[in-house]
Amino acid sequence: MKLSVVVFFALWAVSAQAQYFNESVDPRLPSPQQTLGHPVGDWHARHDQIQRYFEQLASQSDKAMLEVIGYSHEQRPLLQLVISSPENLRRLDDIRQQHLQQAKQDKNIASDAPIVIWLGYGVHGNEPSAANAAMVLAHYLTAVETEEVAAWLSRAVILIQPSLNPDGHDRFASWANMHRGSKPVADPQHREHIEPWPNGRPNHYWFDLNRDWLLLQHPESQARIAQFQQWLPNVVGDFHEMGTNSSYFFQPGIPSRNYPLTPKRNFELTAAIAEFHAAAFDEQEQLYYSEESFDDFYIGKGSTYPDVNGSVGILFEQASSRGHLQESINGLLSFSDTIKNQFTASLSTIRGAVAKRQELLAYQQEFYQSALAQAKADKTKGFMLTDDGDQSRLHALLDLLQRHHIAVYPLRRDWQDDDVKYLAGESFFVPLQQSQYRLIKAAFSTEKNFQDNTFYDVSSWTLPYAFNIEFKAVSREPGRALASEQWQDTPQLKPQLTAGAYAYAFSWQDQQAPLLLQALLTEGVVVRSALHNFSALTSDTTVQFQPGTMLVAAGLQQDKDWFSHLQQLQQQYPVKVHAIRSGLTPEGSDLGSHNFAVIKKPEVLLIAGPGVNSTEAGEVWYNLERLAGISPSMVEPERLGRINLNRYTHIILADGNYRQWQDSQIKQLKQWTEQGGVLWGHKDGAAWLANAGLLQAGVWQGKEMQQLIPQQDLSYADREALAAKRRIAGAIFSAELDLSHPLTFGVPRARLPLFKNDIMLLQPSSSPFVNVALYSQNPHLAGYSASEYVPKIAQGAAIIAHNLGRGRVIGMTDNPVFRGYFFGSSRILINAMFLGNSFNAPIQTE
Repeated sequence: MKLSVVVFFALWAVSAQAQYFNESVDPRLPSPQQTLGHPVGDWHARHDQIQRYFEQLASQSDKAMLEVIGYSHEQRPLLQLVISSPENLRRLDDIRQQHLQQAKQDKNIASDAPIVIWLGYGVHGNEPSAANAAMVLAHYLTAVETEEVAAWLSRAVILIQPSLNPDGHDRFASWANMHRGSKPVADPQHREHIEPWPNGRPNHYWFDLNRDWLLLQHPESQARIAQFQQWLPNVVGDFHEMGTNSSYFFQPGIPSRNYPLTPKRNFELTAAIAEFHAAAFDEQEQLYYSEESFDDFYIGKGSTYPDVNGSVGILFEQASSRGHLQESINGLLSFSDTIKNQFTASLSTIRGAVAKRQELLAYQQEFYQSALAQAKADKTKGFMLTDDGDQSRLHALLDLLQRHHIAVYPLRRDWQDDDVKYLAGESFFVPLQQSQYRLIKAAFSTEKNFQDNTFYDVSSWTLPYAFNIEFKAVSREPGRALASEQWQDTPQLKPQLTAGAYAYAFSWQDQQAPLLLQALLTEGVVVRSALHNFSALTSDTTVQFQPGTMLVAAGLQQDKDWFSHLQQLQQQYPVKVHAIRSGLTPEGSDLGSHNFAVIKKPEVLLIAGPGVNSTEAGEVWYNLERLAGISPSMVEPERLGRINLNRYTHIILADGNYRQWQDSQIKQLKQWTEQGGVLWGHKDGAAWLANAGLLQAGVWQGKEMQQLIPQQDLSYADREALAAKRRIAGAIFSAELDLSHPLTFGVPRARLPLFKNDIMLLQPSSSPFVNVALYSQNPHLAGYSASEYVPKIAQGAAIIAHNLGRGRVIGMTDNPVFRGYFFGSSRILINAMFLGNSFNAPIQTE
C-alpha cells in the first residue's frame, strides 16, 4: 500500500510537470507539485509556499544551496537559490573570488571558469508568472539528468531569486486565489482581473522596486544589490509581465534608446543570446518580438543597472493573464501558459549564456579594463562633495555610493581647486579612476541632450541633486590632501547631557533633527522653535543658532520625567544638544520671546485610495516615517465626508484625481483649515486645491503647456515624437527658496533641485510673503525637457503657502519625495509637518 502511494504521487508529479517539460526527472527530489499539493499554475503560489519548496529541494539536492539574503518590510525572507554542479558548490566561495579577480583584474581567464547567471523574478508582485516559473526551473535544473543540464551546471553558477518583491507578490496571490472559481473565468471584466487600489505591483510602501536598483531606498533592493556586487554576474535575466493582448518580449530593446555609456559589445551579446530565445519560441510556435516598446536607458532598473556594472542585462516581458485565465486577442491566455513561457526564456538564457561563456567572461573583463582606460583619458578626474552642515544627508549619499562599490575618500587636509577651497573633514572625493567609472559617470550625469528624447522611464536621476549636496567635477585629483582610506560612517559617542540647565537646544539643520523632535513630542516634552537667528550662553562658550533651532525650556515642562526622556533620546540621534544656562541671549530674541514658535505633535491624515497616485502616496507615507517618525492615518477619498477631521493637524493630498469631491467636501476642508489645520497638496493635489479655491494660486494646466509645442506640418509618423516632446518624463529643475520662511528652515542653500515629471505649473502669487519658492531664471539642471517649456517653467512658482483663517494652505508644483531619495526637497514636506503654522502670510484679498 505504501509503495503504491509513492508510485501514485510520482506518476502524478510527472503528469503535472509535463505541461512545462518532458524530460525524465530524478524521482528522489521533490517536485513543486508535491510541495504545493497541486500543479504549478493551478493556483497562485504564495511566497511561503515557494520558500518551502526551495527549502525542501535544497535539503535533498547536492546541486542547490538556499540562502536568506535579507527581509522585506513585512519581514518575509528574501531568497537566493544557488544551483551548480556538486563540485562547484563545494568550492563556491573560491569560484566567486576567482570570478571577481578575473572580472576586475587583467588576468588570464581560466578555461574552466564558470559563468555566473543571475535570474531575478517577480520584482513586480502582480507579475506572478516569473516567481512560479522559478519553481519549475529549480526542479528542472536539479532533477533533470541530461548531458546538456550537466554541462550547464559544470560551466555555470546560477543564482535564482524567485521573488524579489514578496510583499507585493502575496498581495496579488491572495487577490487572484480568492476569486478563483471551480472553473476559471476568462472574462476580462471579471473582478479577478481588476485589482483594487493599491495593486500587487509595488512593495509594502507602494514603491516600484524595479526603479530602486540605483536608489536603494528599500531593504529588498539593498539585499539584492549586495548580492549582485558580491557576484558580478555575467548575465542578468529580469522577468516581467505586460498587457494581456501582447505576446512575449525579450531584448534588445529600441536601438536608439540605449543608455550611451553601455558598451556596444553589450548589445551585440544581448542580440546573440536573443537568437537562443527566438529558437526556443520558434520550436514551440509561440509569438514574440524584440526591438520595440521597451528602452534600455534608466540605469536604476533591473535590465539596465547590470549594463553599467559589467553584466549583460536582459528584460523579458510576458503577456499577463492577471489571474488564472483571460481572453486576449491571441486567444485564451492561461496562467500556466505564462509560466511556461517564462520557464522557456529562463532555459534559453542559460543555454545562450553557457554557449557564449568565454565571450561573456572576456567582455566583462574588457568592460572594467576599458573603464579604467576611459577614466585615465577623461578630462574630469572625479567629483568633490561638500558637507553643508547636515551630516546625515551627506552620509546617506556616501553610504549609497559605497553600496554600489564606489570608493569615496575624505580630505585629510584642506585643498584648493581654482577658486574653491575644500576643507578637511567636510569634503569628499569620488575618483573616476576606479572600476565603477561608468556607474559614477551615470550617477553624477547632468546631461540634457540625447539621441532619442522618448523615454520609457526618467531621463535624469543625478544623485547629488537628489540629496541636495554641493558637488563639482574637478580636472585634477587632490593628491596628498586625500586620505588613504575610504570613508566609513563611524558613529560618534556623545557625552550624557547634564541636568540643571535653563534650556536645551538642537539645530534643525541635520536630517535626523525631525526624528529627535517627533520622539520628544511623543514623550510629552514641550518644544519651541526659533524663527530667527540668536546666540546663547552654554556652559563654556557662546553658540550661534540658526532659524529652526528647537528649544526645550525647563520652565515649560509639565512631565517630571522630561529630562530623562531628553537624555535618552539625544543618544539615539546624531544631533548635538546644547545646554543653555540663561534665557538672556547675547544676540537675537531672549528665550521667552514670541519669536519662538509653539511646536505641536503632528497628527497627519494622508488621503490614500482610488483616484490617488498610489506610488506618490506611498512615497509620502514612507518618507514621513523615515524622516519625521510620523506614521500617518490613511483614508480613501470617498470617505472624507464621513470622518471626523478634528483629530488631525495636517491633511496631505498627493498627486491624484480629487474631482469626486463636491461642494460639501470643499466646505468641510475649508472649515477644518480655518480652524487651524495645515492643508498640503502637491502636483495634481495642489492643482485641485487651487481649482477648489482653497489654494489661492493660478494653475497652468497640461493643455496650456502643450500648446507651447509646435504641431503644425507633422506627418502621422511624427505622433510618437510629438508625444515625447510634450511630456517631461523625468528631469531635474532648480527653484530659488526664501530662506527666511519657516518652511525652508534647515535647507542649506537658496537653490534647491526639484524633480519634475509633470507639466502642470503653479503661477506665482501677487501677494507678498506667499511665494516660498520660485523656479530659477535658468532652472533646467538635468534630463530632457522641450526647450519651449523651460522659459515657462522659469516663470512658475514651485511652492506657495498662505493663511486660510487660523490655518495654512501649502501647494507645491512637484513631488518633494520622488522615489524616496530626493532627500533635499523632502525637507519642505517635513517642515510643513512641524512648522506649518509658524508663518503668517495672508492673501491680500482677505
